[in-house]
Amino acid sequence: MNNKLSGKNILVTAGAQGIGESITKHFIDNGANVAIHYFSSADTANQLTDYADSKGQKALAVSGDLTKEADANALVEKTVEALGSLDILINNAGSLVARKRLEELEAEFWHRVMDINMTSMLFVTRAAAPYLAKNENSSIVNLASLAGRKGGHAGSLAYATSKGAILTFTRALASELGPQGTRVNAVAPGLILGTSFHNTHTTKESASKTIAGIPIERAGNASDVARAVVYLASEYDGFITGATLDINGGVYNM
Repeated sequence: MNNKLSGKNILVTAGAQGIGESITKHFIDNGANVAIHYFSSADTANQLTDYADSKGQKALAVSGDLTKEADANALVEKTVEALGSLDILINNAGSLVARKRLEELEAEFWHRVMDINMTSMLFVTRAAAPYLAKNENSSIVNLASLAGRKGGHAGSLAYATSKGAILTFTRALASELGPQGTRVNAVAPGLILGTSFHNTHTTKESASKTIAGIPIERAGNASDVARAVVYLASEYDGFITGATLDINGGVYNM
């Protein structure tokens, strides 16, 4: 139990599936009120709100396409209206979409991946920043990826580039929002099995090959990421900002 999070108001984008679902549940278990954004996972989002309600905490589920500025703005407005304020933003929404090598990359696909992973983050963060500034201390945690560090596997060019941009976005945003009392950090997960992302885009053969090169000899799981996100989020009054926490079992480190 992280007492720093009790009663805090959290917004999690894509908070009802995979890593996002685990992040949301961890915040609920630590006593926070949550706004759960979802795109297609309505049932899980509603289950999470019921779970928060059962603990006597506030929760709401909000659908939206965050590549649309109006939807991103509405998400933040609904969050603040329901919870009263905003302490922590978790930018989790993102997707590889599909694997395409350089010669297969059409402009439309490139822009789609960038919009899902990067532009949506910009829209939500820009809308949330003034509300975060109203608190003496607040924080943002962005979901990047090991692909943003290493370049990803074949066909990950657009995705890896967008996730690399998130690393720089995090550092730049930390400098810009630091004076208002908002810390900004990122996590960069490696192979996290048991999620729709890797169930869709990673073959068993590829996963096995990757695991063979991981020093602790296992893949990660959603809880591994969620615990790290909760830690960074709870340090909203701490001295960590502009940092990226790598969660990959030691397969890549700096």
